[in-house]
Amino acid sequence: MSATPGNRPAPPEGAGGLRTEPDGGPRRRPPRADVIAAAAAVGLFAVAAVTGGVLYLLGRPVHASAAPLFAQWLPHVGLGTPAALLLAALVCWHGPAVAARLPWRPLLALGYATAVAWTLSLALVDGWQRGVAGRLATRYEYLHEVPGVTDVPAMLAGFAGRILDGQPDSWTTHVSGHPPGALLVFVGLDRVGLRGGGWAGMLCILVAGLVAVAVPHTVRLLGSDPAARAVLPFVVLFPGAVWAGVSADGLFAGVTATGVALLAHGVTRGRAVAALAGGALLASGCYLSYGLVLMGPLALAVVVLADRHRRTVGWAFVGALPVVAGFTAAGFWWPTGYHLVVERYYQGVAADRAYGYWVWADLALVVVAAGPVAAVILRRTVRAGWRAVVLRLPDPERAAWLLPMAATAVIVAADLSGYSKAEVERIWLPFTVWLTAGASLIPAADRRGWLLVQAAVALTVNHLLLTGW
Repeated sequence: MSATPGNRPAPPEGAGGLRTEPDGGPRRRPPRADVIAAAAAVGLFAVAAVTGGVLYLLGRPVHASAAPLFAQWLPHVGLGTPAALLLAALVCWHGPAVAARLPWRPLLALGYATAVAWTLSLALVDGWQRGVAGRLATRYEYLHEVPGVTDVPAMLAGFAGRILDGQPDSWTTHVSGHPPGALLVFVGLDRVGLRGGGWAGMLCILVAGLVAVAVPHTVRLLGSDPAARAVLPFVVLFPGAVWAGVSADGLFAGVTATGVALLAHGVTRGRAVAALAGGALLASGCYLSYGLVLMGPLALAVVVLADRHRRTVGWAFVGALPVVAGFTAAGFWWPTGYHLVVERYYQGVAADRAYGYWVWADLALVVVAAGPVAAVILRRTVRAGWRAVVLRLPDPERAAWLLPMAATAVIVAADLSGYSKAEVERIWLPFTVWLTAGASLIPAADRRGWLLVQAAVALTVNHLLLTGW
């Protein structure tokens, strides 16, 4: 048996390698290092907010109305307030216990329903029209262009020619900033008779809720059942739900997370159909947002973590091929669209947003979108990775640290690129949700407290600010 300084026995390992107190009772307070990590993350956000205000007073605005958040100061309550408070209380108090005991499939169904309810209730804090139905119907959004798409093949063939600003037929801001797949989603919704912002908003919320299934299920496939059950309450109560309801980036997060989960199913169970579908969804993600090519490191982490059936990954490429071929045959060449959108990016407000501020203020936004617990998970992820890779100690839960590490690498790459200056609280949703994959690294006795912190962040932001999405 190992010993700690003073020859006291080390605290025993709980299920999944999680430490408990020697007497089996709950830990009274989180480890100091975790508290310091979370406090440092909150401090980073505070510094970004103060710096943004000071720069505004100095006549050098950072072009985010509640810097670093893209929002307006507007304390308010709304229709969704009681439901949001109730859901937060239920998940914080009962979530970990329910996640530990309920059979897996019913648990996933409950997790999905709760995540959708949490996201919808947060959106309804702003009211139905302002919080849901009107969000995607402004002149900057996708629905603005839907009535003009009368010929889908012609739209795809001429899509790239309308990306740059300053033309009579230039696409509106969000359509021009994304490949045509995003617009096609809302055109398709309109064509089946589900017209208007209400249906579009609900689609985003329903698809965004899939992350509450995809992330824990991926951890279960690549890691262990206890680790996956630890993740579920954190991804259900994810603070980024403030922006997932409703923004198209929430939809993007649901699509790509499902793609990763299907890929994991394929390469761990040897199921070609699952790998095929996963590849198709991940490729579709690249035609929803250019930045989703950065899902590549997460997909690679899945393949690395798979112990068997790695050859099945070939079917993922087979699944991706028709998506790429279809858009290309229709006249949209992805590399051309990407280069044009970079030019369009600097035709707008991005040209005035200082890289020197946003390169670190964007990281402060992760503290809000992923919650302060992301700093705790990252600290524990680095420690677990060091023990596994450098010290070569036994590593039964590689997924718990490798998936968050891959997500962190993606976020850093997106940040350094300079093409995500501001608004990353929504833009990075497909990446930040994967930070929750490391929740099992948090001691079981501490999880309820961190869930409370996560819920408090989302509720505070949504009730004090009117967010842009």
